[in-house]
Amino acid sequence: MSTPEHIVFVTGRLARARLEKVAAGLPENLHWSIADAGVKVAALMTEEIIRRRIVLPEGATRIILPGRCRANPEHLAAHFGVPVERGPDEVVDLPAWLGLTARKVDLSRHDLRIFSEIVDASKMSVAQIVAKGLDLAQRGSDVIDLGGLPDTPFPHLEESVQALKGAGLKVSVDSFSREELVRGAGAGADFLLSLNEETLDLAFETDAVPILVPLRPDDLPSLDRAIERMLKAGRPFLADPILEPIHHGFVDSIARYRDTRARWPEIDMMMGTGNLTELTEADSLGVTALLVGMCSELSIGNVLIVQVSNHTRRTVEEHDAARRVMYAAKADSALPKGYGRALLALHDKRPFVQTADEIAQAAAEVRDPNYRIVTAEDGIHLYNRDIHRVGTDAMAFFPELDVASDGAHAFYLGAELAKAETAWRLGKRYVQDEALDWGCAADADIEDATAFKKAGHTRHSGPDAPPPGTRDARLTGPEAGATPPETIPEAQVRAEAAPERPQDPPTKLVCGRLVPADKA
Repeated sequence: MSTPEHIVFVTGRLARARLEKVAAGLPENLHWSIADAGVKVAALMTEEIIRRRIVLPEGATRIILPGRCRANPEHLAAHFGVPVERGPDEVVDLPAWLGLTARKVDLSRHDLRIFSEIVDASKMSVAQIVAKGLDLAQRGSDVIDLGGLPDTPFPHLEESVQALKGAGLKVSVDSFSREELVRGAGAGADFLLSLNEETLDLAFETDAVPILVPLRPDDLPSLDRAIERMLKAGRPFLADPILEPIHHGFVDSIARYRDTRARWPEIDMMMGTGNLTELTEADSLGVTALLVGMCSELSIGNVLIVQVSNHTRRTVEEHDAARRVMYAAKADSALPKGYGRALLALHDKRPFVQTADEIAQAAAEVRDPNYRIVTAEDGIHLYNRDIHRVGTDAMAFFPELDVASDGAHAFYLGAELAKAETAWRLGKRYVQDEALDWGCAADADIEDATAFKKAGHTRHSGPDAPPPGTRDARLTGPEAGATPPETIPEAQVRAEAAPERPQDPPTKLVCGRLVPADKA
C-alpha cells in the first residue's frame, strides 16, 4: 500500500495568513502542513535558511516552495529526502497549480502544420531568405513558403529552395506562374501552392505535394474533381477551399470548409488564415484563436500564414500557441479554457491576487521604509511603514513620496507605478519588479529560477544605502527580525478558518449553459 501524500507548504510571516486561507479551502482528502520559517519574506529565503529553519513533520512526502523563492529544489530534495518543487508565484493560484481546480496542462503536442509565407522572396537575396526562414522556424513554423509576385522575376528561386533545404527546412513554392512552380519543384520543394483542376497535371510531374484549390472560391465542384483525380491516382495532396475576407464571402467560405470536410472526411486540408488576420484591423491573437479552433473542429491539419502588416507581427507565435491549446482541449473533449494564458494578451482571468483588506493587513505589518506596489479592484496600493495610499493615477502619487532629492529612485517608482496603472486599467496581473505578461503577444523574460535578480540600476542612487522600494530590500538580510520557525498542522488551520461562502455545487455544460451536475 502506498504512503498517503502529505504536502508541506513553506512560507514566511507576511504570506502565512493568505496561505492558511487558501489551504483551508483545499479538499479534505489532501493532507498538508504549513512550515513558517519565521522570516518576513519567503521569496528571499536561501537554501541555507530553509535547511536550517524548516523541520518536516512526520510523514511528509513533498515540499512546495513559494514560486519566487530562488532556492534550488534539487539541492533541498537531497537534504530533506523528499521531492521539493517550486509552486506558483501567487498563493491564490495554488489550487490550480495542484490540479485541483483546473486540469494539468500539457501543451507540448499539436497536430497543425504551419506554412509561413515569405511574400516578397523574389526581392530578397538568398542569404536574406535563409535568415528569414530560420527565424520563422525558430518561432514555430514547420514549412517555409516562398511567395512569388506577379510580373516579378525570381531568377534565384532554385538557389533559394536548395539553400533552405540545406538549412534543414521544409519548403513550399507559392506562385501563379506554372513555370515558377515547375522550377521550384525541380529544385526540391516539398509542396506546391496552389493547383486547380486546370493545372493539376503538374502534380504528376513531380514528387512535391500539391495544395489543391477551386477554380474560383465559390466553385467547390472544381475542387471535388481535382480531389477525385488525386485519390484515384493514389497521390498525396492537401485541399484548400479558400478562406475569404470579411464582407467578401467570409461566412460562405467557412461553410465551404465544413462542406468539404463533410464530403471528404479523410483527406488532408489546409486553411490560409492570412485573409482574416491581415485584412482585419483587429488584434490578431483573438482572430487566430478562433480560426485555429475551427481547424481543430474540422480536423484541418495545415495553415498558411502570412505576416505583412505590423499588427500581425506575432502571427507565427500566435498560431503556435493556439494550435497547442486547441489540441489539448480537443484531446480532453473540453472547452479551450484553463489551458494557460498564452492566448490572453490584454486581460487576465484573475488580475488581482489580493483584496484591499488583505493589502491593508499586510501594510500594517511593514516596519521598513521600502515602498511596496500592489494592485487590487479599487486601484493601485503603495505603502511602506509610513504611508499607505490608494489611487488610479500613477503620477498623482509623487507628492506623497519622499524621493524629491533622489532622481534615480523617483525614476524607478515612476516606472513601476506607470506599469501598475497600465495593468490596473487593462485588468492584468501586476507584480512589482516583474515585466507584465503579454501571453504569446510578446517574448517573456527567461530567468534563472534558482538565482536572485541582479540589483537594479537604482541601487546606488542614495548616498549610502539602497533606495527604498526596490528589490534591493533583501540586502538588509532576510532573517532581520525573524521569529522562531513554526510548523502549523492542517487540522489547526481548518479548525480556525471560517468558510467565506459555501462551495459551489459541481456543474456541467448543457446546451451552452452551466447547470448543477445532479440536474443535467
